[in-house]
Amino acid sequence: MNAGVILATAAAAVASSTAVTPYLAAFFGAKQPNTALDMVKLLPGFSFDAGDQVRGFAGSAGNVLIDGARPASKDDPLEEILKRIPATSVLRIDVIRGGAPGIDMHGKTVLANIIRRQGAGKSLIVSASETAVEDGRLYWGVRVEGSRTAGPTTWEGSLLAARGYDDGAANGRRVQVYPSGALREDARELSAAAAYNWKATGAVETPVLGGKLRLNASVFINPYSYTQADHVAEPPSLDLEKDHDKQSAAEVGLRYDRALGGKANLETYVLQQFGERRYTANYTAPGDIEHFRLAKETSESIVRTTVTLDATPALSLETGGEGDFNWLLAHTTYIVNGAPTAVPAANVRVTELRGEAFGIATWKATKRITVLGGLRLEASRIASTGDVVTGREFVFPKPRLLVTWSPDQADQVRLRVEREVGQLNFDDFSAGSAPVSQGVHAGNPNLTPQRAWVVEAAYDRRFWGAAQITTTLRHYEISDVIDRKPILDPAGDYDAPGNIGSGTKDEAVLALTLPTDRLGLNNGTLTGQATWRQSRVIDPTILRPRSISGLHPSDWEAHFTQGLPRWRSKWGLDVFGQWSETYYRFNEIDTDKLKTYAVLYGEYQPHPDLTFRLEIDNVGARAFRHVRVIYDGLRNDFPLAYTDIRDLRGGRAYYLRVRKTFS
Repeated sequence: MNAGVILATAAAAVASSTAVTPYLAAFFGAKQPNTALDMVKLLPGFSFDAGDQVRGFAGSAGNVLIDGARPASKDDPLEEILKRIPATSVLRIDVIRGGAPGIDMHGKTVLANIIRRQGAGKSLIVSASETAVEDGRLYWGVRVEGSRTAGPTTWEGSLLAARGYDDGAANGRRVQVYPSGALREDARELSAAAAYNWKATGAVETPVLGGKLRLNASVFINPYSYTQADHVAEPPSLDLEKDHDKQSAAEVGLRYDRALGGKANLETYVLQQFGERRYTANYTAPGDIEHFRLAKETSESIVRTTVTLDATPALSLETGGEGDFNWLLAHTTYIVNGAPTAVPAANVRVTELRGEAFGIATWKATKRITVLGGLRLEASRIASTGDVVTGREFVFPKPRLLVTWSPDQADQVRLRVEREVGQLNFDDFSAGSAPVSQGVHAGNPNLTPQRAWVVEAAYDRRFWGAAQITTTLRHYEISDVIDRKPILDPAGDYDAPGNIGSGTKDEAVLALTLPTDRLGLNNGTLTGQATWRQSRVIDPTILRPRSISGLHPSDWEAHFTQGLPRWRSKWGLDVFGQWSETYYRFNEIDTDKLKTYAVLYGEYQPHPDLTFRLEIDNVGARAFRHVRVIYDGLRNDFPLAYTDIRDLRGGRAYYLRVRKTFS
């Protein structure tokens, strides 16, 4: 299909609705997409969000639906699910901006809904890949995915086996410098890491009792090994750390949808997850031998029910509730030079019982204005036993108001006011290490969820048929900021997560989707997004303002892809901009800076069921800098001791994948 037809298709789609914009499969044709994920990334004005790794369904939702529903799984990432949907099985993708009657937005302001073709029959997809790193290391991956539709019933399954590398482990120089500028230590750092991924998933979807039932299950095993050797020049010595981290998880999920009369619909999710982690870190240096062990088990049980009623053509009502029960059992040991060392919250059992009731109304007030209002009420109880015995109860109302105004077919303004309540990270409840050579951090089960009032304004401008630019401004007024704070103990002082008071955060986001046909590059699309952040909180150690730990001051990425239908090919360039993040601990300030990362790729499809993909990853051999500014004790009482600077550079990698579809 030529560019003119594509642009005409897009223009017709834009004109169809101010809230729901359908993009037919023909819109993507000349871009040569292979999967639903490829198509989603080409949607004008849409930024893919895979969701958050949090407990419960409500907070973990991504911004893509499949046939109007979210997957009944948390262990199977949304990105992987979309990769398994061939582009040929997609009928269209609807983009919903600001909400529309009968559509559950899952707390998002923009959603994409993938509508698949019916009666796809059966298919089997086999892909194999090989990755070669510049230093000679080889890695591989094999994936088998199948589906079969017989009447109203569909079966799906996949198997994955892969050995991958961590490009964050690299080689370079490490120096330690005194405040005077004198060299304390000079070393050559050599590090490498690798991980195995073993995963099996299965699902069946079939009519049951007048509705549709989907059952899915998955098993995942992920062992990871890391080695870091610092060869110190003077006096000659070796600092060596070896870490091994094995994580595994199993999940069973259920989703049931049923119409309740002509205007109401029932949707129910049930999910059970089990997880296990075994982590060991061993560090040896002259006069220092440290061993750290962590054994962790987790469980999550979720039930969620939603009833949606289309009260009138302009008014949709939604109500329901979610219940979660979670537990964590963590046991850690820390041995320094043969002597066991106490760490706060080293051995704990944590339980969480949480419930949420909600009501949401979506009202199309006029042809141009849509109003979404809702209230969620969350109640929870968190208790811990072991090293820390505590029990606390929380009740949080979470109101939300979203107003969407579309003055014409090309423009849209969205205004949002909402109270967001963060979720406590179970990993913060017990002691941890990453890596042990840089210190062990204490756990803290006495955390209070972080809350924020959020005010957001977004403006969309569509032009050139399929082009769009979006500007978003957000302001957060935060209570009980979760950051780093000291735990002072006679047995030793430790850094730990903690609530450190109130704070603010501001964000500005600019997103662009630009077809390049008018620029002379037919069938090309340029997409990009940039985010700027500013935050403020009072440091609990020095009692002065600073930014919130871990927030990037800025992020940006740009992607260009061009379909070459004549040669049954496409090529593209993905660029992820440099970023930095800083953590403020009681006795040090850690800053990581990662340079720009680029991927150049090309795909060739000699036959509709056969695809070859070649990538050059890390084209610029990006550098990574880790800086630790270390004090002799509390930063407000003790002087600067020295600064540890690590400058590492990863090598390029060459990736080849062959994908074959059998029908």
